[in-house]
Amino acid sequence: MAEVLAVCTSERKGIQKRPVDEVQLREEYGIIGDAHAGNWHRQVSLLGVESVRKMQERISIPLKPGDFAENILTEGITLYELPVGTRLRIGDVECEITQIGKECHADCAIRKQTGYCVMPTEGIFVRILNPGTIRAGDEISVLDTPAQA
Repeated sequence: MAEVLAVCTSERKGIQKRPVDEVQLREEYGIIGDAHAGNWHRQVSLLGVESVRKMQERISIPLKPGDFAENILTEGITLYELPVGTRLRIGDVECEITQIGKECHADCAIRKQTGYCVMPTEGIFVRILNPGTIRAGDEISVLDTPAQA
């Protein structure tokens, strides 16, 4: 079973996010109160704990949820292998994958320390199709994947 390990937010862009008990998501907007929310294609970011563990092997400082500025830390699903257009249900929220990876910003502390970061290749972004609440422990399921060309 794939599940949510943590939900995280930040009030400003360019900083690590901090874990919260739950997040409220609005359709075509993202997480209410998060700096990255808005009417665009990267409303919410997700990263697998499996990716975080790969990075933990490379550095000595302990990594915690939100350190990669991810909104949702997951376990049990290889997010970056899902194609753009895949629809997911996370708790009672429905979303669609819009982007896989992103360019790491220049002052990324983890990248400075290791010369590498997983977010550019293994983090994903979604837009919200149906609103609701997400909290740690919520189940993640794949609803639909786009037809292969």
